Amino acid sequence: MIDARISSVRVFELVTTLPEDPFPRGFPRQSRPASVYESCHVGPEGRPTPGGSRRKTSLYLEIGTTAGVTGRYGPIDREAVAPLAEGMAASLLGLDALAHSYIWDLLQRGNRHSRHGQHKIAISAVDNALWDVRGRMFGAPVWQLLGGSGRARIPAYASTLGTFHDDGEVERTAAELMDEGYTAQKWFFADGPGQGADGMDRNVALAERARSAVGDRCALMFDAFMSWDLAYARQWCRRVERLRPDWLEEPFPPGAVPAYAQLRSSTAIPLAMGEHLYDRHDVLPFLQQGLIDVLQADPEWCGGVTDLVRMCAMAEPFGVAVIPHGHGIHAALHVVASQSPEVCPRVEYLVHHMPERHHFEADPPAPKGGTIVLPARPGFGIEFAEERIEARVDLVTAG
Repeated sequence: MIDARISSVRVFELVTTLPEDPFPRGFPRQSRPASVYESCHVGPEGRPTPGGSRRKTSLYLEIGTTAGVTGRYGPIDREAVAPLAEGMAASLLGLDALAHSYIWDLLQRGNRHSRHGQHKIAISAVDNALWDVRGRMFGAPVWQLLGGSGRARIPAYASTLGTFHDDGEVERTAAELMDEGYTAQKWFFADGPGQGADGMDRNVALAERARSAVGDRCALMFDAFMSWDLAYARQWCRRVERLRPDWLEEPFPPGAVPAYAQLRSSTAIPLAMGEHLYDRHDVLPFLQQGLIDVLQADPEWCGGVTDLVRMCAMAEPFGVAVIPHGHGIHAALHVVASQSPEVCPRVEYLVHHMPERHHFEADPPAPKGGTIVLPARPGFGIEFAEERIEARVDLVTAG
């Protein structure tokens, strides 16, 4: 028996100064739930941002053990800090760091709000850090601890959040991504019902422009980010079915189960959702009623590696693929690598966001030729490039 009790819990912020903004033109307009209140839109899609240097920060969680092994996960969301600071971190001290199922259940039962929101995000961070402890303890990457992999490389799809829809830009970006080796790419709508008929025309044109750029050689997916209603989604689907989208993502909020059922019955376009489902009980109706083709639960929001693996087991009998939401790359990649390609065919990679999100890390996973080589370092292999760090600021300490 290995004695590896949790001896310390620490959340810290890494800080540096970067010379330039990754979005000097501002951020492109994206249709969001609140966009329903925008009756029209005028002016440029994004706002220019000031030039010059800017402060870059990322948060990481570290869990130390009496065995001398420390696990790490990040970047984590700032929403995780409050639950950890308000007692969750201290409650972990003295527990067996290898008893991840017990700790997960204990934290889930520890607060009446643990099923969702900031508590579940904090549980996810703890769970992922404990998987890193386990990997470092046994000298194996997390994907190997989960059962190994039948693949040496994991396909990634290019998620284009941050790309403008200006004349020629969609076509140019789509072609470049295909040339880089991506066999699938996802585009984000700028408009919803609040932008009326002109917005609908632009959303249809986005699908037409992307399909024209890639032909039949690339899968195309489209994300509505919970900002549409049923009539709007039906109209878009009718107008673009001929373009064979590989999925329409999250047209409605996650609680709109009847709307998903009605859309499902009226279109042949596959439906995907799940990044805002944070609990297995929330996932189950979508599987039982056959409402989705792809489940996109996020291991940094839905309970970590532990619960995402459970969701994969739930989805498989229903023939639903699990392609985790790409908020971060580490946990999602390792879970996907441990599953059958039929269950988890690929990961999401946000081409404009992931490089900077993992700025402080030495050699984080990144696609080459549209695929990611399996990580070989123990745990998640998160090591820091010390030369990129100007300061460390402790936000939570226990033990």
